[in-house]
Amino acid sequence: MTAPRGPLLGRYDTEGRLQHVGRTTTLARAAGPAVAGLLAPGRRGHPWTGWSLSAGWDSQEKLVVTLVAPELVVEVDVARDACGRSRHSARWHRARPDLSLTDVPRTTSPPCRSDCATVM
Repeated sequence: MTAPRGPLLGRYDTEGRLQHVGRTTTLARAAGPAVAGLLAPGRRGHPWTGWSLSAGWDSQEKLVVTLVAPELVVEVDVARDACGRSRHSARWHRARPDLSLTDVPRTTSPPCRSDCATVM
């Protein structure tokens, strides 16, 4: 992958399952290649293999997805409604290669404010 444009985000739940929690806004052109250098190719058995995601609200177009190893922690800002549904794409702040997956709290519900997630 040379330059991701809108990474998918996930967090592990208390059962150890990787849960999809949203996607980011489009990354700045300079950020894409920098983020690509921090990602590892997805391995067989990725928990989201075979998923089909819509390219946007009310769109029949399918999103082209390249799955990567769920190892990179990133900092994002998310807005959720009272039911926990994402209201908008998460705003990308920065990659956090200084953090590991064990630094991200497991979730029983979607994150509700500026938080960390894992790029998928």
